[in-house]
Amino acid sequence: MYQDNFIVFTGGPGSGKTTVINELKSRNFFCSEEVGRKVIQTQVEKKGDALPWANKETFRDLMFEFEIASYQQYQSRNGLVFFDRSIIDILGYSNLEQIKLSDELTSAISNFKYHSKVFIFPPWKEIFTNDSERKQDFFVAVDTYNEMVLAYEKSGYELIEVPFGTVNERVDFILVNLNGVF
Repeated sequence: MYQDNFIVFTGGPGSGKTTVINELKSRNFFCSEEVGRKVIQTQVEKKGDALPWANKETFRDLMFEFEIASYQQYQSRNGLVFFDRSIIDILGYSNLEQIKLSDELTSAISNFKYHSKVFIFPPWKEIFTNDSERKQDFFVAVDTYNEMVLAYEKSGYELIEVPFGTVNERVDFILVNLNGVF
């Protein structure tokens, strides 16, 4: 499956992806939420252990399931759909945490395709914060960013680095880079 209208944001945690997604929502674009945060919230509610600080492999597997469901949920959309991470991020996370890749994940990376241009948000120490769902430190955020670069490049995507700036500047940068694509 190839969804040319699926635009992915990736990078390390705390680099501004969700803030940009929220601004795009306010401009009436369709956006998919970050599944990692959703999995963490659900697991904490259920007192489950599929958490990045408890059971990394089960956490990864649940994120993978959610990413597939998210992809399928928006397949009938004709306009742009922005994704706060994608199935390729599961590859990056697996490599970061040295978790063996499943055949299902490897197959999904080949079969569930997004737009070839992916927007990557570089580590930004000045805005990085922790919360109850983001417990990594800034150094892990940098390592995550580096793994995402490798995962997307290996999967054949073109990375476009989103420059630091205000939320509106970042959104405008993304939309300008998509101008003429749709």
